Amino acid sequence: MEFESILLPGMSNQRPLVIAGPCSAETEEQVMTTAKDLANIGIQIYRAGIWKPRTKPGGFEGIGAEGLPWLQRVKKEAGMYVATEVATEKHVNEAIKAGIDMLWIGARTTANPFAMQEIADALQGGNFTGPVLVKNPVNPDLELWIGAIERIYNAGIRKIGAIHRGFSSYDKKLYRNLPQWHIPIELKRRLPSLPLLVDPSHIGGKRELIAPLSQQAMDLNYDGLIVESHCYPDRAWSDKEQQIMPEALSFILNLLVIRDTNQTTESLSELRHQIDQLDEELLAVLSKRMRVSREIGQYKKEHQMPVLQTFRYDEILVKRIKQAKEMDMGEAFMKEVLEAIHEESIRQQMEVLNQ
Repeated sequence: MEFESILLPGMSNQRPLVIAGPCSAETEEQVMTTAKDLANIGIQIYRAGIWKPRTKPGGFEGIGAEGLPWLQRVKKEAGMYVATEVATEKHVNEAIKAGIDMLWIGARTTANPFAMQEIADALQGGNFTGPVLVKNPVNPDLELWIGAIERIYNAGIRKIGAIHRGFSSYDKKLYRNLPQWHIPIELKRRLPSLPLLVDPSHIGGKRELIAPLSQQAMDLNYDGLIVESHCYPDRAWSDKEQQIMPEALSFILNLLVIRDTNQTTESLSELRHQIDQLDEELLAVLSKRMRVSREIGQYKKEHQMPVLQTFRYDEILVKRIKQAKEMDMGEAFMKEVLEAIHEESIRQQMEVLNQ
């Protein structure tokens, strides 16, 4: 598959392309105030959710088609292009009718081939030529992501981009959604002409993580950012913890370091990013291990078993050290690591026993 640029007429190809705006279009005043503030800092594409898929019923699910005229006002009065999320044929038709310039497809929709085909069918025929941006599916499934992109491509759309918004995980973690940078890296390797953007708002889930995640994306040669920005983030009707004010976005963008040098080997920065990613994965695995330890502690409590099971610990120690040596790690190092993990596991189980 060969893809065309997702830049809209009149836009420069300077990296990063920035798409910004609130998670949700809430009121006409909120939409216009945020748009004008973003236009004042040079943002050219305004994003706002009109329809908001929610995991649980009863939450704010978007203002609906009532908000589309507000985006038309943004185009007319702020001079910005506008983008919104679509999840059904009806959404696509209403967005096209309202003159929306760019569409994106959310993580929940990307994971559903039936929904993706419905959207592709609605796009077929030339009434909308793009750009269409496809977020990664909720779960870390590269083939599912590529399949969703292929469905849009087969509908005749060539202006397609991918949005990396991270992947869900059951366990507690630093990020709202794990970056798992290696997955979009592999996507780019397989589809080299596909524009790739990062969504630091959804990966981080906290506004203080937007800046470092944006810099990581630039260091990994991403093409752009899609950031949630709101005129009054703390009053937002959805995802208020991860939205930032336009002036904060301006500050972050001004501090970004853009590296364009081509190197035959991986740069130190890229290697350090790999270390950061591996550390995050290690923390996630350790957190999961401690959750299992607590469940073991609960079992021992219910069955009047002692916490310390020496024979089991000795068995683990011998087996894991042998495996570590086969992986070129030192015996003393692995013994120290396992002792620390065991000590924390015992502490976690003792907490359960004392509850």
